This record gives sequence, structure tokens and C-alpha cells, in this order.
Amino acid sequence: MPDTRARIRRHVRETPGVHFNRVGRDLDIATGQAQYHLRRLVRDGEIAVERIGGRAHYFDPAFDPWERRTVAFLRRETAREILVRLHADGPTRSTTLADELDLARSTVSWHVSNLVESGIVEKSDERPMHLSLAFPERTATLFDEVSPSLPDRIVDRFVRTVDSLFE
Repeated sequence: MPDTRARIRRHVRETPGVHFNRVGRDLDIATGQAQYHLRRLVRDGEIAVERIGGRAHYFDPAFDPWERRTVAFLRRETAREILVRLHADGPTRSTTLADELDLARSTVSWHVSNLVESGIVEKSDERPMHLSLAFPERTATLFDEVSPSLPDRIVDRFVRTVDSLFE
């Protein structure tokens, strides 16, 4: 058992923000076994967990809560594209983001609401409202830490397809 726990701990540290299902898939361990060891590792303070958007993401405890939330969103293709665009272009209107990313405005609005609530993106008080990164330099350093997994990209693309049917 300690070998399995050590493998999980190493995987979490090498893959910051990895979500529960991916731990089991990547390490080829049963769901119950992954649950047991992850729960023990969190309880013992060897890894940290952040629950975002219905998924548990696991981290090395050295990541602070803001970094955890940001990395979790960077693992999701659409949220990552929004953050990359805000970093590259600076303050931007949400309608501009939707047009440039070829996304439904409702999709952008949903992601932006989550990013604002998590303290990653800020809304301006002026009209028209602009969006910007709350901490551009900190966010930029995390871009290289993660990229969306294949299942995350598939889910995001499915949502985009469904959204396009309702436009």
C-alpha cells in the first residue's frame, strides 16, 4: 500500500491540478483504491485538494489556494483560452472574447463568472465593462505548468458544439 500511496503522491506533485478520475487512469489503479489513498494523503497533509466545478483537483501543498484554483481552470480548454487571450490582449470585453474565440456568449459568460468568483479575472466598473486578469504575472507563470487533458478538451468541444446548435 505505501508504494501505491507514494506513486499517487509523486503523480500529484508532477501533475499539479490533476483531477480524481485522471489519477486512477494514469496510474492504472481501481477507483476505490484511488479514493482511499487520496483521502489519506489529504488527511495527512501530504497533498491538498481543491473542489472546482464538480471536480476534485489535487496539488502539492506548496500551491496556495489562488494558484490551485487557477491551475484547475487552466486544465480546462475553454477557460484556458479565455485566460490566454486576456493575458495576450489585456483588458477585453466579454463580447469580444466570444467573437474572437468563436464561442457562444453564454459559454464565455459562464466561464468568466467562475473565473471572477475565483479571483482570477476582474471586471471593470466602467461601461462598457472590460475583463482583465487579476494577477497577470502570476497567471503567466502558471501557463507552462499545465495544459488541458484530452478528456477535458473533448468535453469542452462537446459543449461548444451544443452551444452552436442553439445560436
